[in-house]
Amino acid sequence: MEEKVGIGRDTDFSRRSILRTSALAGAGIGAAQLLGASPAVALGGTANAKLDKAIKDMVKGRTIKVGFTPPVLSENFTQIESAAWRKMAEFEKRFGVKWVWERQAPVGDFNAVQGTLGIVQSWISRRFDAIAVCTGANFATVQDLYKTANSKGLKVFQFNQPAELYPESDLETVSNIGYDNRWQSGYLAGTYLAKALGGKGKILQIWGPSGSDWTRGRRIGFDKALKENPGIKVVGEADGGYVRDKGFTAAQDLLTKYPDVNAIYGENEEMALGASQAIDAAGLKHWNGKTGILTIGADGLISGFKKIAEGKLTATVDIGGIDQGQNLIETIFATVALGQTVTQIVNNPTQVVDKSNYKWHQAYAQWALDTPRKYGK
Repeated sequence: MEEKVGIGRDTDFSRRSILRTSALAGAGIGAAQLLGASPAVALGGTANAKLDKAIKDMVKGRTIKVGFTPPVLSENFTQIESAAWRKMAEFEKRFGVKWVWERQAPVGDFNAVQGTLGIVQSWISRRFDAIAVCTGANFATVQDLYKTANSKGLKVFQFNQPAELYPESDLETVSNIGYDNRWQSGYLAGTYLAKALGGKGKILQIWGPSGSDWTRGRRIGFDKALKENPGIKVVGEADGGYVRDKGFTAAQDLLTKYPDVNAIYGENEEMALGASQAIDAAGLKHWNGKTGILTIGADGLISGFKKIAEGKLTATVDIGGIDQGQNLIETIFATVALGQTVTQIVNNPTQVVDKSNYKWHQAYAQWALDTPRKYGK
């Protein structure tokens, strides 16, 4: 049976938390959908003194030690971390909680998984309160490691991880904060591309490393979009390693063979931006709405929004990185400080961003990066 396209599992974390004070709610953007029917609606964009005092009395000034490990140090994970710091600073001021924040990433690329395992093992031995992980490591291997952490009373959270590809019963984490890579990324990119091209055209694809769960999930969604638009033909694809320079090289090689393509899909934004550079290097034209080469990626980077404004990147899928960072801290605080339970899967809103709507996405990302407090520095 064909899987129904949709976000699927629970997306409304706010219904289980009294902690959200959404920047978007304060701006009047989608507040009802983001906040649902929870007591957080009463908070709006401001604190409630009586409620804050009750939570503060519960927290009793405790310190929460958090380990944060992305697969690489990159713009995307800097934005997620900055959003987390924003929420940490807010909770410190409102509820009196103190934070110890340690960030480590493995040396190398997305395949440097042994480094991630060593980092997590170190935090387990040092008895961190919460460990937040995003990794390209083998699923079974990391779940075994998380199980060890659980046995010692530590709480493990995954962020930006394709947890949707595995049965929830196999997940050894408290919660997984992210989005569905199939329908909230790959499918969105594929349908946008097909619609822009009028359902016909030749395209190139630049994917992440072979075996990557992100690639597997996004390919499922993109392939469904292709099936729905049989006039779109993939004429070439390559591995861009999730980084800009490899994305540039991959696109450059493909454009040498197929200079008459209509679009390039970069599975993540770094590779799409590399493809944009390759278009310039080849002396080809960027998409102007009717002709040229359309480029689309996925992340929601400040650098990507700037290229959209310049006409050098057609579109990207904003994967909700700012909300991921905010919700990660809400989830950690709810479980570690307040003893609440949360759902296994927390999917954040995503959206295709192009010239029609990039400004508010750019402002939201910049708001996170302008956090008044940085931890672990």
